[in-house]
Amino acid sequence: MNQSQMTQAVADQVIADGGNLNKADVNRVLLALAGVAQAQLKAGEEVTLGGLGKLKVTDRAAKTARNPRTGETVEVPAKKAVKFVPVKALKELLQA
Repeated sequence: MNQSQMTQAVADQVIADGGNLNKADVNRVLLALAGVAQAQLKAGEEVTLGGLGKLKVTDRAAKTARNPRTGETVEVPAKKAVKFVPVKALKELLQA
């Protein structure tokens, strides 16, 4: 699902639930949500997405990897990454 499809689906759901947000309003909300989440993650904070899960910043240690094309070893530096941890209800939904 791309951003346009997500915007349309959310707008349709809001209208079905009796709301009156249009696609432009939903798009602004989704962009604002992304901006807030990015700022919080950059500050090292967790971001909770209700009913979905949490976004967390994790530290990945430096490691030695192998280039599959040439077979030579390559040093991969330490870095920060974002990890998504789903809520229990979402995990159970996917297992059904």
